[in-house]
Amino acid sequence: MEFTYKTKGTCSQYIKFELDESKRLHNVHFINGCDGNLKSIGRLVEGQDAEKIAELLSGVKCGFKSTSCGDQFSQAIAEALKSMKL
Repeated sequence: MEFTYKTKGTCSQYIKFELDESKRLHNVHFINGCDGNLKSIGRLVEGQDAEKIAELLSGVKCGFKSTSCGDQFSQAIAEALKSMKL
């Protein structure tokens, strides 16, 4: 299942990703933001358990901001997992 999440408070504007039936992440793409770092996140999480990644990235801050692209990704994953249970 494919998801698109509009980020809040970060340089990236959207996160697109897929979750398979085993709740594993695939094809993670951040729109805008720090291109190299965000491509790296996508590669690192490919095929990983979504719940574990959400837990790892939750609460990460970027500089003086109250959030980060990773933290926003954790929120996106949480929303996607919740929508899969409906």
